[in-house]
Amino acid sequence: MKLNYYGHSCFSVVAGGKHILFDPFITGNELAKEINIDEIKADYIFVSHGHYDHILDVETIANRTGAMVVGIYEVYDYFSKKGVKNVHPLNPGGKVTFDFGTAKSFIAQHSASFPDGSYAGVACGYALTTDDGNLYYSGDTGLTLDMELVAKWVDLDFAVFPIGDMLTMGVEDAIEAAKLVKANKVLGVHYDTFGFIKIDKDEAVSEFEKAGLKLFLPGIGESIEI
Repeated sequence: MKLNYYGHSCFSVVAGGKHILFDPFITGNELAKEINIDEIKADYIFVSHGHYDHILDVETIANRTGAMVVGIYEVYDYFSKKGVKNVHPLNPGGKVTFDFGTAKSFIAQHSASFPDGSYAGVACGYALTTDDGNLYYSGDTGLTLDMELVAKWVDLDFAVFPIGDMLTMGVEDAIEAAKLVKANKVLGVHYDTFGFIKIDKDEAVSEFEKAGLKLFLPGIGESIEI
């Protein structure tokens, strides 16, 4: 599966002939200043929760591309009221079939509010099944045994976990999360953007290797096959 990394927790995959974008926070990320959001392709935008560093560029990209924005009901309501035309609700426990495959939402252990401080419901992650491969994006979360439910629903080709610690899981817990969801390939996200989530990337890769797992840390703007 082709994957493009845009910094922080934002990435996209091409599956079922569709461009699927996750948590677009680009224009507010100094590390991603070389990325032109007007060039990003998107047929779907999955939003894990309402924090600004996951939704900042949703409206702009959705309005330009006509992409369907997918999130919990509060996210659906928030962007609908902002005039985004193509929005679909998907709460934890629910699943829906789109033209690229099926998406199921899972609970994440994390706080959630919109930039104006209003209630943003709960945080979540998504597992996607497609003809080109299956993935799980946990969203911002701490380690939770609920992740075992993902492996009961889908056989994963790879998982996407935050590894920056402090506000989410760190490397140690992300390794345990990979074991719970039975994924031996992991894309690490949510690190280095802010001072308190900076990591030693070489050490992180080494720790995953010691656990028999492969950690991918592509550069911002880099495309990889995973």
